[in-house]
Amino acid sequence: MNNQRTPEQMHREVERIFRDLLPQNGRTVREEQIALCHAMLDALLQNNILLCDAGTGIGKTDVYLTACILFQQFWPARIQPVVISTSSVALQDAILKTYLPFLSHVFLRDHILSQPIRAVVRKGKERFVCDELLAWRLSAVREKKKNAKQMEALRSLQSHLDLDTATGLSSFDRKQVCIPKSCPRNCAQLHSCRYRNYLRDSRSKEITIQICNHNYLLADAEHRLQGIRPLLNDYRALIIDEAHKLPEAASQMYSKSLSKEDFSELCILLAKEKYILTGKQLKLKFQLLLDAVSCSFPCGEAERTAFVLTINIKRVIGDCLSLLRRLQSRLPPQAGNALSYRLGTTIQLLHLFYTEDRNYVLYICRDRKGSPALCTASRKIAGHLRAALWERKLPVILTSGTLAAGGNFDRIRDRIGLSGDSHVHLFTAASPFRYGENCLLYLPEDLPGTRMGSPEEAESLAQQVCRLIEATCGHTLTLFPSYHLMGAVFQKIRGNVPFPLLLLKRHSPDTLRQFRQFPNAILFASGSCWEGVDFPGNIVSSLIIVRLPFPVPDSIREAEKQAYPSLQDYIRAVVLPDMQQKLRQGFGRAIRTETDTCVVSILDHRALPGQRYHQAALDALPAMPVTGKIEKVKNFIREKKGPEYFKRKEHEDHEF
Repeated sequence: MNNQRTPEQMHREVERIFRDLLPQNGRTVREEQIALCHAMLDALLQNNILLCDAGTGIGKTDVYLTACILFQQFWPARIQPVVISTSSVALQDAILKTYLPFLSHVFLRDHILSQPIRAVVRKGKERFVCDELLAWRLSAVREKKKNAKQMEALRSLQSHLDLDTATGLSSFDRKQVCIPKSCPRNCAQLHSCRYRNYLRDSRSKEITIQICNHNYLLADAEHRLQGIRPLLNDYRALIIDEAHKLPEAASQMYSKSLSKEDFSELCILLAKEKYILTGKQLKLKFQLLLDAVSCSFPCGEAERTAFVLTINIKRVIGDCLSLLRRLQSRLPPQAGNALSYRLGTTIQLLHLFYTEDRNYVLYICRDRKGSPALCTASRKIAGHLRAALWERKLPVILTSGTLAAGGNFDRIRDRIGLSGDSHVHLFTAASPFRYGENCLLYLPEDLPGTRMGSPEEAESLAQQVCRLIEATCGHTLTLFPSYHLMGAVFQKIRGNVPFPLLLLKRHSPDTLRQFRQFPNAILFASGSCWEGVDFPGNIVSSLIIVRLPFPVPDSIREAEKQAYPSLQDYIRAVVLPDMQQKLRQGFGRAIRTETDTCVVSILDHRALPGQRYHQAALDALPAMPVTGKIEKVKNFIREKKGPEYFKRKEHEDHEF
């Protein structure tokens, strides 16, 4: 039976779904969702690329899933799945376990679908357990006094294939039991392997939606470009959610590094193939190279230090290359694939440094122990993405709550290779939240202009934070641009506030859980907490951004700056949009539901009225009242909050 419908008929179906079906099942539906779904559906039907900035609370996941389902059901040009790529595991799980089962139930009941939606999450092999290695590991620790929680997590893998589902699994155990880079052909569990069964099921034609992360999507694209078997089934449309993270994933994908650990792994592979003497020689030469790099780029340098090819380093790299090439030329055909591949990639990377290849940014990065690594970053990320994704001429929807910066999409289009493409369409779906009523922006009028990184800055910030904590009775999330500044301010105010004070040194579920449990706590955070954490209700009624989140200069950004005719052009095209995007991400922690109310404070002198970046900060945020007086902050909180909000629960300060 021909099930195809015209675009006009499908638009009417969208309106019926969002106005009649979803509200009956507890979903909040707004006119903005209908307009957004129309735009997404048109992009799919017309084979276009859509960049969509969807504000917080718009419900974009329901929208693009509905558009995809209608596209597959009523525009059956090819029986191929849709791929949904995200940045976070949490969103992948939510799509698979919450959104799709709900929509499948509603659409089956309404006869839009004749059978349930079948979807699968695709991940790299290192995210799954190897049955053979698991059996070996369990046997090895059976008689040992192992942490009970870690032991329970290890045993749970006997019934769970996905390592991400094992709560409490140690990083060491994870490495011991994950699928190896190359499986032995004589594996005893070859025919009963759960991972192989998972791959077989994932390739079934009944799968209509494939879910993966951005790195997996790009790895699949590279396989296709190189003529290698793709990781994903052929697909007819692509949805990229959390699309503001795509440039970062691409940077990881098209960057290379060579560390002490990489050298050690290569030497182990050589030993396994009986190249013991050569392995020892390489180990010695690699150590000489690391020593030369350490001498030229001391530990006190920045996190990323631009590489400079000295005479000594060039000589040592040349020695390594000579030995590696001699070995590569003598390698017999029966040598392991892993060794051949590792030799080739090591030679390629060392050659980039030996020739100072201008297609890459070359820099030195250090691990936690101070050991240096040779790192490269491609200068042609936009071109790589264009060849890998956009030139396939498939319909693509890229969406995020912070895709635009300063009211336009120029920066993201430039970064991902979509500048000047006539097939690219833009759509902005503003957040339905009433920021004008429920949010107040505080830019303190008495904020002194202190030198960044100075003791005076930490002291000034501590005073301002204490005033705000008192004015809002806790309920505070304070976002810092660096862990160093966060620690300095924490030390100055600990013991001086009558509310639980938590310091989050790294993304820890336990600390975040504790923050949610205390009714009026203060959380100091940095790093990943600028986005992706959700504190609805009164948990965060005061969001403090201590400094405008300008990107930290490093060797990669220095190389990017060279592409612009002047510093001002670079600041206007790159620095300001990147700051605005991260400011939007941080601001998104404030209002999470329609009924949330929050004071947002920016404690950066440069953001004050009349200062250099005042308008840029305002342009990044939704329209809302602005004040410079702490009394108005107090009044706002007392007008918006009920009696329960002001009950105090004292607790010790915590550092995690």
